[in-house]
Amino acid sequence: MKDSKKYVAEFLGTMILVIFGCGAAASGNTTLAIALAFGLVVVAMAYAIGNVSGCHINPAVSLGFYLSGRMELKECLKYIVSQFLGGIVGAAILVIIFNSNASLGANGFGELSSLGIVWYRAFVVEMVATAVFVLTVLGVTDKKEYSANSGLVIGLSLALVHIFAIPLTGTSVNPARSFGPALLTGGMALEQVWLFILAPLCGVVIAAIVYRLLIRDKK
Repeated sequence: MKDSKKYVAEFLGTMILVIFGCGAAASGNTTLAIALAFGLVVVAMAYAIGNVSGCHINPAVSLGFYLSGRMELKECLKYIVSQFLGGIVGAAILVIIFNSNASLGANGFGELSSLGIVWYRAFVVEMVATAVFVLTVLGVTDKKEYSANSGLVIGLSLALVHIFAIPLTGTSVNPARSFGPALLTGGMALEQVWLFILAPLCGVVIAAIVYRLLIRDKK
């Protein structure tokens, strides 16, 4: 029963992230407003469900915990499934709210990028942004004395990477956040979603390596 609460929390947290973060993007807000929306949702969820599941609400974060030796593979996979389901349901709720699936805050490159960047540049953007974000999460959750402020730090770091990457790719750094809107938007957004799954996963590997080499307690 205790474990099932973790997965429900991850489902709900990811769903809320998509509703408010992607909803802010779909509403046509400014880059700063969208970035703050994503960051503030993470802050809110960190203090709401952090004591239940750790508030990963992002497959990249869960994979980062696994690769850094802080999570079992079986639990990691269950977290990821819960997060993807939450992302899909969150996107479905946005379809109801906006009465349309025209955008839903989907990520993209080329024609779907505000700056029109090509796919390999978008890949680098997402890989680097995810590496920075996941490394921040791993670092700030490494010691218990950081726990009181960890939610705020993680939320602000997510807002930071969004300010940087929104004009370039719309900012993913979260495969579940990208997959749900892309699935329900369809078309080119769904064709391009592979990048917003693969690039963040490559970024996670970089973050986990740096964490193991520089931050993790060797004792």
